[in-house]
Amino acid sequence: MQGEKREKMGLLVGLVGVICFSLTLPATRIAVEHFGTTLVGLGRTVVAAMLVAVVLIVRKEKFPSPRQFKSLLIVALGAVLGFPLLTSWAMEDLPVSHGAVEVALLPLATAGFAMLRAGEIPSLKFWISSAIGSLAVIIYALHLGFGSLQYADLALLTAVIILGLSYAEGGKLAKELGSWQVIAWAIIIGAPFFIIPVALSVTSEMLHAPIQAWISFIYLAIVSQFLAYVAWYSGMAMGGIARVSQIQYLQPFLMILFATLFLNESITYFTIVIAVIVVLSVVFGKGARVRKKVEVAREG
Repeated sequence: MQGEKREKMGLLVGLVGVICFSLTLPATRIAVEHFGTTLVGLGRTVVAAMLVAVVLIVRKEKFPSPRQFKSLLIVALGAVLGFPLLTSWAMEDLPVSHGAVEVALLPLATAGFAMLRAGEIPSLKFWISSAIGSLAVIIYALHLGFGSLQYADLALLTAVIILGLSYAEGGKLAKELGSWQVIAWAIIIGAPFFIIPVALSVTSEMLHAPIQAWISFIYLAIVSQFLAYVAWYSGMAMGGIARVSQIQYLQPFLMILFATLFLNESITYFTIVIAVIVVLSVVFGKGARVRKKVEVAREG
């Protein structure tokens, strides 16, 4: 019973993380128009590092071990460098609704890497629910007629793949290092390499950016880059990487909702229908059993 409560809490905390992440693309879309790709993609980490450094010092956190450091490099590659930079570049040309559909493939990427990195084996029920959710978002993309892949599309798909690896690695590492410590140390690792390119990208015109652009950038730095990951990694550590990753099927539609509220992008009845289908697929797969490779070996 205690295990079930922990899993439910993991799903709830993971949902908080997803809601926070759902504002990332809309905030990126607003900020990148005034600050550019480099400042929005990498500058958020530099700002977040200032907050993180204070927290680590005050709490007197121990340095990660050499083995943990290797895993943190993988987390930093996806969550600190790849995803922020690639999505910032893509959002210069694509609407949030477009990006949201492609980001919807993230749960499958995360579950796939979870099998490789964390030794989790999702059941057939899990994969069926994942297939239903993925098929729904693919139909949605085809209906909107996005056409052939552009460079921005390739950037988003690449971002999804490396972030899926980062999520799986971070969820695994969070069980021994701590949830917020994972992203905190990843930020500290990446930030020093970003200072020079960020400094070179700053211009005097940026000082005259509208207040919504500054609010968006601050949100990206403090919430998207740090606090949302704290919730997300905590959720995966408690509820399991593959299972909690399914909640992300809600993320593209939350993104579209926020894009409607803040960017005046339109939302159709078809979008709502697809959203319902995706939500049902998450409900269907929520109780799917996820076994460890060790368990399978013992049974064999």
